[in-house]
Amino acid sequence: MSDKEIQENRFKFLEHTADAYIEAYGGSLEEAYANAAIAMFQVMTETTKVEPKKEESIEIEGKDLSSLLYSWLEELLVRHEIKNRLYSRFDIERIKVKKESYNLKAKIYGEDLNFSKHPSKTEVKAVTFHMMEINQEVVPIRIRFVLDL
Repeated sequence: MSDKEIQENRFKFLEHTADAYIEAYGGSLEEAYANAAIAMFQVMTETTKVEPKKEESIEIEGKDLSSLLYSWLEELLVRHEIKNRLYSRFDIERIKVKKESYNLKAKIYGEDLNFSKHPSKTEVKAVTFHMMEINQEVVPIRIRFVLDL
């Protein structure tokens, strides 16, 4: 699968002067969040070359959908940095309201970073709230966010 096929109907890069401005789509909120994650890793490497060999579980919370998206992407970025791992598959089991917060439960799949196999593109320094939008009123659902490079 090519980079274009990975990207098609899942996300696109929007114009931004210095950072990565991304719009991710999905038929459900879970799919849109998963596509946001693949887009973030596509900024860093060619995700088609990342084999989903190792499975990990994630469960996070956020006070609203924006903070949940931030926490989701930030958790993935931290795992990438700490474990020296890249991810290419994101199966979000659920996003639900839990008391006064939102909860996301997912399985993520990837492998250890190997510079001879995984081309290095751009380092993502941080996830930001800048220009973050989650629009559930359109089909497909649209998420916009900025990554600090």
